[in-house]
Amino acid sequence: MKLEHSAINVKDAKAVAQWWSEHLGMRIVMESDEPPFMHFLADDDGAMMEIYAMAEAEVPDWANIDPQSIHFAFTTKDMDAEQARLEAGGAEVVAGRTSPAGDRLLFLRDPYGTPFQLVQRKQPLL
Repeated sequence: MKLEHSAINVKDAKAVAQWWSEHLGMRIVMESDEPPFMHFLADDDGAMMEIYAMAEAEVPDWANIDPQSIHFAFTTKDMDAEQARLEAGGAEVVAGRTSPAGDRLLFLRDPYGTPFQLVQRKQPLL
């Protein structure tokens, strides 16, 4: 088997998908203007995320979930430049640290409260 996508239920799928495509390097590969407003986003390697707004399902209170508990991680080669760019785009930094292995980790929220992480690895995991 192969993981096809991860999915999250949010209040405004179109807005979150647009922000992620503009700021996190993902492209919208499929979208729907009808409920549940599914938006599939992909990175250059084909990893996909589904962002949707399903009113009949509980939408997590993303803004009150610690990004260190659940997040979607994106790699970067220049943590400082990416942090500045994302903050200018409306992201909020929640926490940051360096792991014992020397990996730089930064936990953030998009302007809609959705948690994500930037990671600059000393050595790639794969």
